[in-house]
Amino acid sequence: MTKSAVDVDPITLQVIRGAFETIAEEMGHVLYRMSFSSIIRESQDLGAGLFDLNFNTLCESESTPMHIGSIPAYLRGIGETLEDGTWHEGDVVVHNHPYYGSSHTPDLAVVVPVFLDGRLIGFAGNTAHHVDIGAATPGLIIDVPDVFAEGMLFAGTKLYRKGEPNTAIWNYIRRNSRAAQQLVADIEAQVASARLGARRFVELIGKYGEETVFAAANQLMDYAERMMRQKIAAIPDGEYSAEGWLDDDGRNRDRRLKVKVTVRVAGDGLEVDLTGSADQTPTAYNVPFEGSTKVAAYAAFRKILLDTATSESRVPSNEGSFRPITVTAPLGSIYNPRFPASAEARFTQCNRMIDLIIRALAPVLPETIIAGSSASISFAAYSGVRPSGDYWVFLEVNEGAYGGRPRSDGPDSIDNLMANTRNNPLEDLAMHIPMICERYELRDDMPPGAGEFRGGIGVVKAQRMLAPGFITHESERHTDAPWGIFGGTEGAVGRCTIHNGDGAARDMPSKFSGLAVAADDVMTYYSPNGGGYGDPLKRPPRKVLDDVLDGFCSVDRAREVYGVIVDPEAETVDMAATEAARKALAPH
Repeated sequence: MTKSAVDVDPITLQVIRGAFETIAEEMGHVLYRMSFSSIIRESQDLGAGLFDLNFNTLCESESTPMHIGSIPAYLRGIGETLEDGTWHEGDVVVHNHPYYGSSHTPDLAVVVPVFLDGRLIGFAGNTAHHVDIGAATPGLIIDVPDVFAEGMLFAGTKLYRKGEPNTAIWNYIRRNSRAAQQLVADIEAQVASARLGARRFVELIGKYGEETVFAAANQLMDYAERMMRQKIAAIPDGEYSAEGWLDDDGRNRDRRLKVKVTVRVAGDGLEVDLTGSADQTPTAYNVPFEGSTKVAAYAAFRKILLDTATSESRVPSNEGSFRPITVTAPLGSIYNPRFPASAEARFTQCNRMIDLIIRALAPVLPETIIAGSSASISFAAYSGVRPSGDYWVFLEVNEGAYGGRPRSDGPDSIDNLMANTRNNPLEDLAMHIPMICERYELRDDMPPGAGEFRGGIGVVKAQRMLAPGFITHESERHTDAPWGIFGGTEGAVGRCTIHNGDGAARDMPSKFSGLAVAADDVMTYYSPNGGGYGDPLKRPPRKVLDDVLDGFCSVDRAREVYGVIVDPEAETVDMAATEAARKALAPH
């Protein structure tokens, strides 16, 4: 832990803490309210915060965990690649190189140095997922040979030098994206957000003094570290492992990819070891180690151990909570690829890693963990060319479902684990691009995992193309269902279909790239359902009846799995028959 030169009193400490958090939130609001593309403006696929000279996170916006947690790695990468090696007042840097700290190439970071009386004292920065950066396929990429096919690579590149725009770089960006107008406008929103953060940082120091503000920042980081270490120390020392399988790499359909997670707890620190996971793939289905693999581990334990809803006190989101956690992944593996392997399609592997961390710790944290979640993401890029010759590109993130929890059912149709994006209003979609949503509801073809607390129900969404175009789809868990725990049953795998305009249907793999589709073709995606928590025979009969009446459970499943005899017409439970059925189903 660090030692502050000044001991800030508790009241001032909390005031400065509130100021930090407000600055980060304001940066996030400016970014998404000024942006033009729906992935930022509506889905809020972004992060923003302030950082010190050692690249420690001082505060972060309440947005998608993978964004803000990754910015320190971006800053370290910028430190290695800054175009003239020096920060100046008025500089603005853009950075997205996955082998220099970025989470993946579409997530551009914009960083502004913070100067006080001519001295560099910190940084204000943000990241956001952009709709198209000129990659091999519009919007998203999966089946490409190397990182150079991912589109424009920026490493410590200055958009502004001493306050003056770098016109050559701005022109380069405009001429290398299918959605240049949106891309440039969204980067400008990032610049405005970062500049606001820098200004607010200086104003905060002007009010309380540089020494007091940084002393408070150090005390807040130490506090977050202390709270995380206390939580880790309560876990019995030991080695806990779990493994699962990813469907394929987007090209080799017959080759599943192993994910193995080992959590080693020793005292008040722990290691997440991914040794035993698959070797890196020949496609973009790899994970940048610094900007994504490590961040996923940090996010996992912040969720498990420092959850705001279950913690006795709210722990600030800053660098301190990362310090007790180390991450290991062999070089050349899917979680730590060798340059120049492509590593754009990295999200589902990170979510599955968190899912397996939870599973590994289930025996020692039964009242804290949850059953298997969808632990995937459906990230679809729809695109086409307008009669004018201009491209349109739309990025869509579809919801999944959580697993059952120790005291409640898994939430339905919601981003889970380390995703926190919002859905895109259908009206917005229809107004701007040649597509229409024909179905958007809870999945009804397969039940969630059964348990005392059932798994969450995933989403089903059907999108009809109104003109010829292309679809790239990154998803997972078509073969490995979310797991049940403590007697709960597994959930349901995801699936995806394409219906042609003539009604013919075909099942699609979980990942496919640049698929040409015709007008009236419909893609329908079904996200996985979560696993169940606890013995289904302990679920209150009334809850089973409610699930039957809501269409989440059939009468036969209620009888065969839950031992509950319901009359859906009368909307009643036969309690005597239920008692007998449960006795018959109970293990002897």
